[in-house]
Amino acid sequence: MQSPRRVRELGVVVGTLPTGPLNAVTDVPGVRVGQTTITGDGLNTGVTAIVPDGWAETLPAAIAVGNGYGKLVGSTQVEELGVIETPILLTGTLSTFRVADALVTWLLDRNPRATSLNPIVGETNDGYLSDIRRRPITPEHVQAALDTASSDLPAEGCVGAGTGTCALGFKAGIGTASRTIPADPTLASESGAHTVGLLVQANFSGLLTVLGRPIPAHPIDADGNSCMIVIATDLPLDSRQLGRLARRAIFAMGRVGSDYAPGSGDYAIAFTTTRTPNFPDRSLRTPFQAVTESVEEALLNSLTMARTTTGHQDHTAHAVPHDLIAAPRL
Repeated sequence: MQSPRRVRELGVVVGTLPTGPLNAVTDVPGVRVGQTTITGDGLNTGVTAIVPDGWAETLPAAIAVGNGYGKLVGSTQVEELGVIETPILLTGTLSTFRVADALVTWLLDRNPRATSLNPIVGETNDGYLSDIRRRPITPEHVQAALDTASSDLPAEGCVGAGTGTCALGFKAGIGTASRTIPADPTLASESGAHTVGLLVQANFSGLLTVLGRPIPAHPIDADGNSCMIVIATDLPLDSRQLGRLARRAIFAMGRVGSDYAPGSGDYAIAFTTTRTPNFPDRSLRTPFQAVTESVEEALLNSLTMARTTTGHQDHTAHAVPHDLIAAPRL
């Protein structure tokens, strides 16, 4: 028996950049997260909502695709226009379309003149631990996730869209992390430090690797093999630059041991809360580092914050033993 603990509590420090106060996506000013969790009677699923202030006026955004074996509603319009115009929701695969429909209803209720909306909903397959064919998500679940979104530290592990997910041979779920980027005095446009934060829904195969150290596990015979990564920042980036950040997030999955299997849907969505882009490409090195470190830490948090779970058809996914993760005492 072990209690969920973030990976830093186990002595594992990823990278060299400082974290934000919460070490979470909600360290980015104006970004909130809400979650609805459904468990019991063969179900382990839910909804996770990332709600940035200003979404109704559109925010610069981009999407990167590692493996495209997945369902990401709204992706083509983001690629075409370079903006998001709704919150971003995550759920289980076969509930994607019900969540998208419920999100549209929530949006229409807030804009009586809307005639076109582009809901953004991503997914991973939680069918190993949840009776996915029942598609249990209701509009009330979606509304609750949206309406309870807060700037507090988001719950991690077996919660929301991560309730039934597994990764790297262990029970996984939702994870989050952030990095602070110091102000660069050489940039005339700089007004202070910035933050890169992200949230992951981890559900992919490979060999768990912690700071370069492999940790073998018994393979889980699950259908799901995907990862959703949502990156938020207040850096003044344009859509093209956000696409570059999103691609680094996919690359960073390899740092924890992803095997990028052919049946995987690996997606990263990046957005900024700043609408006036004025950041030079030559200064992207540190933001790239911030994304890479945050993805690695968030994925590890998704594992160390998860609990052993038994679900549909008595399938069990075990939490990673913390003593395998913990940094050696010197």
